[in-house]
Amino acid sequence: MRITFIIIITGLAFATVSAQDEEKESPWDIHGYVKQLQTVIKIDGFNTYLLDNLIHNRINIRYEPSDHFQVAVDFRNRIFYGDLVKLNPAFADQIETGNNAYFDLSAHLINKEDWLVNSTIDRAYMQYTKGNWEARLGRQRINWGISTTWNPNDLFNAFSFTDFDYEERPGSDAFRLKYYLGFASSIEIAASAGRTWDERVIATMYKWNMKQYDFQILTGFSQNNWVVGGGWAGNLKTAGFKGEWSYFFADDAMGKNSFALTASIDYSFANSLYISGGYLYNSNGRTSGSLSDLFSFQLSAKNLYPFKHAIMTSFGYPITPLINSSLALIYSPVSSHPLFISPNLTVSVAQSWDLDLVGQLVFNKDNNKYSSPVAAGFIRLKFSF
Repeated sequence: MRITFIIIITGLAFATVSAQDEEKESPWDIHGYVKQLQTVIKIDGFNTYLLDNLIHNRINIRYEPSDHFQVAVDFRNRIFYGDLVKLNPAFADQIETGNNAYFDLSAHLINKEDWLVNSTIDRAYMQYTKGNWEARLGRQRINWGISTTWNPNDLFNAFSFTDFDYEERPGSDAFRLKYYLGFASSIEIAASAGRTWDERVIATMYKWNMKQYDFQILTGFSQNNWVVGGGWAGNLKTAGFKGEWSYFFADDAMGKNSFALTASIDYSFANSLYISGGYLYNSNGRTSGSLSDLFSFQLSAKNLYPFKHAIMTSFGYPITPLINSSLALIYSPVSSHPLFISPNLTVSVAQSWDLDLVGQLVFNKDNNKYSSPVAAGFIRLKFSF
């Protein structure tokens, strides 16, 4: 933890030097944001609403001494306080599971009963580019997914769509080597660090373009599973059409093979209304039970949603140039008829200032009646610099 703190302070020192030298051509760049997130949660079994708060500062530092070499260090400083921190004794441990981390680059600077201050480096890599070659070593995001909501091809950094406040998404301690073969064509190999085979991912991916479609295929070893998969992105006339799939072969007698497939279509109308629809098949998913564990189930590329089937519909519309609205619905055709609803409203308050209103509502059907075991509302104010 001391090493983490020293690295953070060093980064701040470099950032200060960069900020003082704005008028000159500099290899340094710094940007980031500060956010305040207020959360209100109603959980079945609690007589009152739970209130929680998060102050989140992110700083992204880039050093590019030449056209071929780059060093990146990004870290997030977060202050958690409120009912969720107070009621969950394991809260401090749980917030450190976001990255597939081999190295400990996270530190609890203050850890009290009802509030927590944490600093985490979630990007720290060196990148070298020469001709058609690109190599990157360190904590990075290896984004192999294509689809918007679910990504069975995202072997290294699976993420939950409910975590809207982490736009950068998780990273891995890994090495990645990429060779560009031509227009929209490349081959890539990557390997993440791990103490055991259950934690490691080693895979390769080939991408190409054919008849105005982008395709990809991948294969490798992912957390004790051999895997083969693929994806596509293109158009059906004027509508977007994309999807991906992965098949996981268990490498031990206790495991079981699994298959994940997702596909989606999206379309933008002339009046700026955006609609999309998608489907997920998850062979690891359940066919009964409540959706209440949506925010806590064991997420991975081979288990992206609690249920075996999920149907998604979303809408987006700019009410004014400064106000955007959206609505997402996910329904699973299983015995409990679980339904997830998320309305969103984004307001550009001023230059570099944004206000977001987000709802996340979970419903289950029992005795022909819907009830909500979990309902959450979020108010977020964000300043970007």
